[in-house]
Amino acid sequence: MPRFSVIVPAYQVQAYLSECLDSVLTQSCPDLEVIAVDDCSPDSCGAIVDEYAALDARVKAVHLAENRGLGGARSAGLAEASGDYLVFLDGDDTLTSDALRAIADRIKEAGEPDVLVYGSARTYWDGRALRDQPACLLTEQGPVPFRLEDRPGLLRMPVAAWNTACRREFVTRQGFTFPPGSCADASWTLPVLMAADSIGTLDRVCVHHRQRPQSGTVPGALAGTSSRRHVDLFEEYDRVFAYVAGRPELAGWRTELFRRMVDHYAAVYTLGGRLPRGSRAEFLRRARAHYRRHRVPGTRMRPGHALVRFGLRRTFRALQVASAVRRRTLKAAVKLARAVRSGALRLHYQVQLRLPVRADRAVFTAAEGHGGDPGALEEAFRTHAPHIRTAWITRPGHEHAVPPGPRRVRPGGAAYWTALARAKYLVTDDVLEPRLRKRRGQVVIRTGQGTPLGHMGLDLLERPAAARDTDFAALLRGAAQWDHVLSGNRHSTLVWERVLPGRYRTLEYGAPRNDVFQRATSADVTRLRESLGVPRGAVAILYAPARRDHRRTQHPLLDLERIVRRLGPRFVILARTPYDPAAGSGRVIDVRDHPSVQSLCLASDVLLTDYASLMFDYAGLDRPIVVHTEDWAAYEAARGAYLDLRATPPGAVARSEDELIDIFATGHWRGSRSAQLRAAFRERFCPYDDGRAAERVVRHVVLGEPAEAPAPVVPLAERHPVPAAGARSPLTTVPQPSGRLPVTERR
Repeated sequence: MPRFSVIVPAYQVQAYLSECLDSVLTQSCPDLEVIAVDDCSPDSCGAIVDEYAALDARVKAVHLAENRGLGGARSAGLAEASGDYLVFLDGDDTLTSDALRAIADRIKEAGEPDVLVYGSARTYWDGRALRDQPACLLTEQGPVPFRLEDRPGLLRMPVAAWNTACRREFVTRQGFTFPPGSCADASWTLPVLMAADSIGTLDRVCVHHRQRPQSGTVPGALAGTSSRRHVDLFEEYDRVFAYVAGRPELAGWRTELFRRMVDHYAAVYTLGGRLPRGSRAEFLRRARAHYRRHRVPGTRMRPGHALVRFGLRRTFRALQVASAVRRRTLKAAVKLARAVRSGALRLHYQVQLRLPVRADRAVFTAAEGHGGDPGALEEAFRTHAPHIRTAWITRPGHEHAVPPGPRRVRPGGAAYWTALARAKYLVTDDVLEPRLRKRRGQVVIRTGQGTPLGHMGLDLLERPAAARDTDFAALLRGAAQWDHVLSGNRHSTLVWERVLPGRYRTLEYGAPRNDVFQRATSADVTRLRESLGVPRGAVAILYAPARRDHRRTQHPLLDLERIVRRLGPRFVILARTPYDPAAGSGRVIDVRDHPSVQSLCLASDVLLTDYASLMFDYAGLDRPIVVHTEDWAAYEAARGAYLDLRATPPGAVARSEDELIDIFATGHWRGSRSAQLRAAFRERFCPYDDGRAAERVVRHVVLGEPAEAPAPVVPLAERHPVPAAGARSPLTTVPQPSGRLPVTERR
């Protein structure tokens, strides 16, 4: 007897069926059977089912002689099931990685409940994934198992058979089966929840439910154009209320079911595209009749229920028209107000341009809204040139990421234009305001965006996938305004001066954002690790992949949960990539929204990346770096590369996920060969990372002092050893250049 019987009805899903079956058969919990039901599909679903059954003994093919609809196909699969628990999956849906393992573990923890409810997400053609259930409904806190009376909010979840695992013995004892027709979820899920003596929840997305472009977006709504589905919805609720009527002990649920039914009808009617053309009036008449048939006296109704209760179709339409007129009027008024404000700001800017430049003012901005190089320079301005007052251009939503200290200025306001017109120093890591008119006496400092590995600037003219909507003319106009461009090494200097030509001076002084690496102490590292939830003694792997220009979605190429599971509890991953933390073991920590990547570097023991320029910054820490180059050929073809990481890597190189796991499992990631590669990499790309890059910029540009050569670099691990599970390898000091730092000028 298998642990799970996964029932997969298939009708006109030939393009998706293989992906669905693969997602089940590759689960880390192999104790399962798959019952694939060909619902007399006119396409190749039947042949696909037979192919899988021939290749894998766990697959049982069921062919129906006539089309019985979703409910009939599920019932046919139910009759063939022999597993402990029943799991339903539509033929175009998929199970997430390790979903059945997580479900099995939770069932055991919850004491073998009759029903386990887990999370699901609706995935769209553009890569979006929207979770169906709020996490609060599936919280695992509190006693388990429980009855529906203890968590009545579960009835407000989207009704779907594919977000519950039901104990087969319970289903058989209660005599549950699916009704015929296309709508078969409400008349299954609602009675199952009400009848269950024990329920458990799993706060994890286990199913991805595909929303094809022609489908609706309302859970349980009439997504297609078939009038039959239009009728099935009313029959579903008739069956639910008939079931409750036959079970006196469930009479208390009538009020909640009634509210849910009316909410469902109102949502289907009011949201466009959910009903077949010409059927809206009929639908509202049927909904009104159902309201009267199943109404529970004394039920407190919501304002939106009046549409269904009274069938006020013309009134509703009139309100819609009035609302549309109001929106248009408001939109026109807002447009006029914006035009007036824009004209006033343009006039204000022209006035400010005629006033003197203020030598004691500096303005800072960053493309991503966080500190980075501009943030480090702003701090150096306040430390070494305290007579200069600083301001930071703060974009909405990024206020929390701005370093404390400077005055904050919102883009587009009067203070913003005043700052751009009159501040002597303008510091940015990107192109400044396109409407900026640089004045005589103003100094524009453009900080770096990291050491370039992939092609940048004008080199992207031949890389349309990477260039996308880049405005190269605007890029060159911005470069023409720069007075100084910061560089961290000779490689960066040569690349930037070629791909972003201008009459600026290159200051090869190092990366100010990495100064914190030389100022940090072991206490700082410990505090950062604790704030991120890294267990004491664990090896923290910072996973920071580069963007793939040739991919529509940016999902990680690596299965992070599989990696930490294979490596054991000693390792955790700090994932700086799209990842669902609710879908895993807790040893993959989502840090993609952390405001400081330098803090993440300090908190980690090793960097795992592919082609991200972060590796050049991380090398200054002299901590191990592992590079994953599985799709190097595709990346190089789409973006182009200035270096071949396979020939001159900063550490161990993995060409596949299994090879990557082996590198960590065997300790090669911190071996002597990796240390040698890292030392050569540091010597080439981190010659100025002594913690004083920002100071050198301020002293040279603001105070007019000559820039001195950096002091010898002593890595953090040598200055302040950190006892982090042996995650440090013997480190060396990188030889530094002597004499004055290079300053080059473009002509």
